[in-house]
Amino acid sequence: MTTPHEHSPLPVGISAEDAASLAAPFAVLADPSRLRIVYSLVEGGAMCVSDIATVAALGESATSHQLAKLRAAGVVRSERRGREIWYSLADSHVRLLLDLAAEHYLGADTIAANGEAS
Repeated sequence: MTTPHEHSPLPVGISAEDAASLAAPFAVLADPSRLRIVYSLVEGGAMCVSDIATVAALGESATSHQLAKLRAAGVVRSERRGREIWYSLADSHVRLLLDLAAEHYLGADTIAANGEAS
């Protein structure tokens, strides 16, 4: 005979649908190029593709492609300004998540201080 666990009743957990919704932004941020793009926007505010590409050290074509994925995931938003499209974070909570992750996994304010993980 087994004895009941002390945590009875069992916790409810999270539904499969909620877990998928919660995982989506993390999945899109798991790519290093997209993460560099998002950090560029976190630190620099709204920017056009060429400026983001320069800050993130990526080509403009690659940057544009990754921005489309970030936009589809709801991480960034776009706004037409004359002939250019400018991108910005869609939600300020993204910065909070990234700051917590950087502090936990990289040690301290590494990215904010250097613009790079060390």
